[in-house]
Amino acid sequence: MPRHYRLLYFASLRDCAGCDGETVATAATQPRELYAQLAQRHGFALAPERLRVAVNGEFANWDRALADGDEIVFLPPVSGG
Repeated sequence: MPRHYRLLYFASLRDCAGCDGETVATAATQPRELYAQLAQRHGFALAPERLRVAVNGEFANWDRALADGDEIVFLPPVSGG
């Protein structure tokens, strides 16, 4: 049975996805699996090792178990100037 996650996108990921966020239904149970699916769908070029992941407002491990209804944010590196 698919789980539903609320995703938020920032910076280059927002540009690739063409939106600030979305809700997805998927069988993915860990951020790493979820990101792989999203990378394929949206053309994300950044490797997971270059990103931070947050689940429900807290930084998380890429292998953390996800629960239905979680909010997930993949945070790309930010450049400033």
